[in-house]
Amino acid sequence: MAFGRLERTKGSEPMSDINVTPLVDVMLVLLVIFIITAPLLASSIRLDLPKTDAAKPGDPPKFVTVVVDKAGQAFFNDKPVSQSELASELQGAAKLNPDTEVQLRADTTVPYGRVVEVMGEAQKAGLNRIGFVADPAAPAAPAPAASQ
Repeated sequence: MAFGRLERTKGSEPMSDINVTPLVDVMLVLLVIFIITAPLLASSIRLDLPKTDAAKPGDPPKFVTVVVDKAGQAFFNDKPVSQSELASELQGAAKLNPDTEVQLRADTTVPYGRVVEVMGEAQKAGLNRIGFVADPAAPAAPAPAASQ
């Protein structure tokens, strides 16, 4: 008499697919939470701030342009000036706003010494923010393919 069975039936196999229904439920709940909380995050605290003339947040940063052409002639805001006039114009700009930026443009053929003189005048006037303006380089032409 045998105590075991000879025929064995396969049991249920483990399921390897993800159950999508709970995933969709969680995503819908998160969507509803974000829809409800989004307007709360966008609102800001309403304040009645004091008024003053000293702080003007809409003022753009101030700058002056200094150009040195091929001949070494200096231009302050597009008008020709001598070295002494340049110094007085820069001092006037520094008195109006010490944070004024000097945007310096110089021709490629201008000697380095002349550019340094202009920078020195700006620094003597109290303008320490100097930006150098340059044109973007032309894109390099692709090398011709070698023919065989």
